Amino acid sequence: MSTLPPCPQCASAYAYEDGAMLVCPECGHEWSPLQADAVDDAKVVRDAVGNVLQDGDTVTVIKDLKLKGSSLVVKVGTKVRNIRLVDGDHDIDCKVDGIGQMGLKSEFVKKA
Repeated sequence: MSTLPPCPQCASAYAYEDGAMLVCPECGHEWSPLQADAVDDAKVVRDAVGNVLQDGDTVTVIKDLKLKGSSLVVKVGTKVRNIRLVDGDHDIDCKVDGIGQMGLKSEFVKKA
């Protein structure tokens, strides 16, 4: 069984082939398999409201985040400066004042 790439627009894993095109049943986006290879090379990280994030940006936390294994909490409105984008389960590596090094998911921050 061949593995089809996820939808480049909504990242749905349920894409299917329709002739020479690939179709996403969730958002209706259609693309060619050749296009999918070019899109995978340039990963774009977006914040909770859709702004594109880049290395060195300043972001604001939009939700209280509890730290595993600790009683510390990153409060709403905490500004995080000089972020670094990475691949993995978390999109952002950063240093939070008063807490230290940590990884954040881009869905919990917005660009400041």
